[in-house]
Amino acid sequence: MTFSGWPESLVTFYSELEVNNTKSFWEANKDVYDQDVRAPMEALVAELEEEFGAAKIFRPYRDVRFSKDKTPYKTQVAAAFHTADGGGFYVRASADGLGAGGGYYQLAKDQLERLRTAAADEVTGEELAALLRTTAGKKGYEVHSEMLKTAPRGWDRDHPRIDLLRRKNLTWMREAAPGPTVHTRRAVRFVRDTFVHGAPLLAWLDRHVGPSTEPRRR
Repeated sequence: MTFSGWPESLVTFYSELEVNNTKSFWEANKDVYDQDVRAPMEALVAELEEEFGAAKIFRPYRDVRFSKDKTPYKTQVAAAFHTADGGGFYVRASADGLGAGGGYYQLAKDQLERLRTAAADEVTGEELAALLRTTAGKKGYEVHSEMLKTAPRGWDRDHPRIDLLRRKNLTWMREAAPGPTVHTRRAVRFVRDTFVHGAPLLAWLDRHVGPSTEPRRR
């Protein structure tokens, strides 16, 4: 299958699923998911894997074991091109449109320690600060982090790069509303350009944080 965009039925399917997130709706519309949602994602991923590495398309079922929200199905289709535990490039499509980005989404304790050590260092910390400015400085791009309310244990709250030390993860995203970018081959260019723009930031994280040898924190 050649990727030609997601049909408009993607928006309809997920809009209806948000209202009626039930097994009966899912089973009645499983063909729509397979043909109009997952198949285009498979085609998009296939076009990008040679450049960005192997990707995984996430299952449509939610893990509700530890969640108060027991709705069974995700309201988006997503895929990740992994570079390390918790890190890599990411793309998703939903009723709200198309999103692409990357970074390190979940960090284990040893990864957090390496991130903070590199962020505190005068050389590597300034490199990271400059990369964040460049990544977020282009129109349409945003950098996101979960933030501690204060300095992490063992670090001075007056550190010159305390803003970096307080970060618990580090990602960038770019969004496109439903329209030509989602429903045509423009999506390929949108996702590729978004990955390439943030690639230097991801490369810094791969060098200075890298994979974990511990279980991921929840």
